[in-house]
Amino acid sequence: MKKTFSFFILVFLSIPTFAQQPGSLKLWYNKPAGNTWTDALPVGNGRLGAMVYGNPEQEILKLNETSVWAGGPNRNDNPDALAALPEIRKLIFEGKHAEAQKLASQKIESKTTNGMMYQPVGNLNLRFANHDSFTNYYRELDIEKAVTTTSYTVDGVKYTRQVIASVPDQVIAVRLTADKPGKISFTASLSSPQKGKTMADKSGKLMFSGISGDKEGIKGQVAFNAHVKLLNEGGKIASGDTSVAVENASAVTLLVSIGTNFVDYKTLTADPQAKADQYLNKAVKKSFASLLKDNVAAYQKYFNRVKIDLGTSEAASLPTDERIAKFASGNDPALVSLYFQFGRYLLISASQPAQNGLPVGQAANLQGIWNQQMSPPWGSKYTININTEMNYWPAEVTNLTEMHDPLIQMIKELSLTGQQTAKNMYGAKGWVAHHNTDLWRITGPVDPIFYAMWPMGGAWLSQHVWEKYSYSGDKVYLKSVYPALKGAAQFFVDFLVEEPSNKWLVVVPSMSPENAPASRPEITIGAGHTMDNQIVFDIFTSTLRAAEALGTDQEFVKILKEKRSRLAPMQIGKFGQLQEWLQDLDNPEDKHRHISHLYGLFPSHQLSAYRTPELFSAARTSLEHRGDVSTGWSMGWKVNWWARLQDGNRAYKLITDQLSPVNIAGKKGGGGTYTNLFDAHPPFQIDGNFGCTAGIAEMLMQSHDGAIQLLPALPDGWKNGSINGLRARGGFDIVSLEWKEGKVSKLVIKSNLGGNCRLRIPNVLAGKDVDLKEAQGENVNDFYQTEEVLKPIISSAATMGKLPVKETRLYDFQTKPGRTYTFTL
Repeated sequence: MKKTFSFFILVFLSIPTFAQQPGSLKLWYNKPAGNTWTDALPVGNGRLGAMVYGNPEQEILKLNETSVWAGGPNRNDNPDALAALPEIRKLIFEGKHAEAQKLASQKIESKTTNGMMYQPVGNLNLRFANHDSFTNYYRELDIEKAVTTTSYTVDGVKYTRQVIASVPDQVIAVRLTADKPGKISFTASLSSPQKGKTMADKSGKLMFSGISGDKEGIKGQVAFNAHVKLLNEGGKIASGDTSVAVENASAVTLLVSIGTNFVDYKTLTADPQAKADQYLNKAVKKSFASLLKDNVAAYQKYFNRVKIDLGTSEAASLPTDERIAKFASGNDPALVSLYFQFGRYLLISASQPAQNGLPVGQAANLQGIWNQQMSPPWGSKYTININTEMNYWPAEVTNLTEMHDPLIQMIKELSLTGQQTAKNMYGAKGWVAHHNTDLWRITGPVDPIFYAMWPMGGAWLSQHVWEKYSYSGDKVYLKSVYPALKGAAQFFVDFLVEEPSNKWLVVVPSMSPENAPASRPEITIGAGHTMDNQIVFDIFTSTLRAAEALGTDQEFVKILKEKRSRLAPMQIGKFGQLQEWLQDLDNPEDKHRHISHLYGLFPSHQLSAYRTPELFSAARTSLEHRGDVSTGWSMGWKVNWWARLQDGNRAYKLITDQLSPVNIAGKKGGGGTYTNLFDAHPPFQIDGNFGCTAGIAEMLMQSHDGAIQLLPALPDGWKNGSINGLRARGGFDIVSLEWKEGKVSKLVIKSNLGGNCRLRIPNVLAGKDVDLKEAQGENVNDFYQTEEVLKPIISSAATMGKLPVKETRLYDFQTKPGRTYTFTL
């Protein structure tokens, strides 16, 4: 009996003080990250980022600042392109694709640079002697408050660390405490893979001054200073040449401040030391408690807008790494809710609007703002043939419109640098960007021509300009971005050429990212690819609608409508699939991660269960052919596609695949999730996190197809739940959406702009303040216009089956600006 009692006492004492509560918004673990970057936990304020390892003896904070990139201002246009363009087009139309690609590799592929790399600042290292033997270990990331906490016990003393990346004060703050006085002793140092110098002064301040790395003949030109100020409570501080030692303190606060010489993509004239000192001198005047309080308030201003409850289970009380390992075989709906909110946390942490005297920050790159490598995968640049756009899919629908601002700013800047590329390489007005860009806003082709010959990046990015307006209706904003939108459309007015067989206007040369037909596996270059046609349709449509909303450019609107009517239509091939290419070249065994021709299904809304049933069915066939196993970002895109196809169980299956441990998923050729919930391509790419967050929102609410549709893709496992705070197009806020047994039980919707609200719902609802009327005809709300796509061409060999569409009810009710409306079952 004594042995049994002693055992239970031991178990009780080993339970962390911060025991996880089911349903709470925390990632937590019972072991440190060690040396594994994808076990560490991210904090960020849009400009500064840190990965926190939580190691008792050797704590590490991997530091980033969003303007620390290799190289400096440069261009990568190939001036030989313009003269070679007619011959390349001629070869393509003659079916000589290999010859065309060879010529393009000589005359269009960049001869200078292929984009600079996003690079780290370095490491803050905290060494605690004799802390290698610890008990009662616990660490967490509280995404409700944006703070990491680590606690453990050594020799009867409980040590606690907290780390935040403050938005209001623009520093990373670390708080070290112990539950007994005078027990904190450690040595702090800065290290960096960058060229530079580390020093310490007598006041307890560490400094590193460095310069970013070189690449492809471009000297590193981003100068940066990292300062760390140690503020001890009790004990003493002793500074060496390159380190600071703290002895017998009761508490210590460390403030990390970083400044660079970056002003904008073409200007590097700021004083990095003065900037670092400015942030630090302000922050040292505040206690850690005040820094924490102010940052929580700034963060929750955005984060608290959306709440989600998909249910919970016993699994929610497990450490996060165990939940991921068991997700596929267990019942853990709360992990989906956590993953959804983690995506929102990452977007708030990686992408911030102008505030507190700071300009709009940099857009989230391929790794958000978190990178430890001098030469990270794909340079951690902006891959704009899917990945950068995916980063911002959650921005509007999950009520983070301000986080969209850095991307919009980047598009404005690209619309300027891309004018020279359009003119010099293609003889066109407007602006163009290819499949990749960087801090310096290059717009020429990047990488070998197999990947590079894709002039659609600017047009796809510009859809975000329009989407931001479609949710807010803010015409002041629309007027400010209209030149960028118009320029993207103007390029294709000039660049489209007539395809000789059918007289369609097509984009040539181009490619379907980053895939090639089985009949010519090494040759991507071609004309009139389905994705290109869909993107041009969208950029013409959004531009003409913007012009009409602003009452401008009537003649240009006429040109856009005429050009749009001559685009190549979508085609359904012999397997009943949506064709990827202008010719019927698809292979049902093709499992490529890019399924670019489904752009028209999502994020675009050209394909519809109600308006284009044949194309809708063909898109599903293409998606089934490609299968579920893929890289992490591709699985995130597939969640959205299956949500648009109204198949909640298949969408949930993709979420399950994505929430599989990467070491398991990777063995079967796909991505997955690391223990810190980062998405795995593999390796780490942040886009899959954002894509899946957007996909979960799409499963619960869509507003793209002439109506606000509720629960369009609800899986069987989410029969009961709620979500508050989603946004729909046309200025509608879904204040509250509750469902029971798969039926909407309560809906509270706010109209910010007024106008007709059309609802598509699975069951009857009764209005508390207004009656729902059966919808008739087209939705009169301008934000819910549906554009008629060109009639598809269907192969005579195709066997077409119509997809079953869920039974829904379509209602209208009139709204007034600022009013809230409630409906119940």
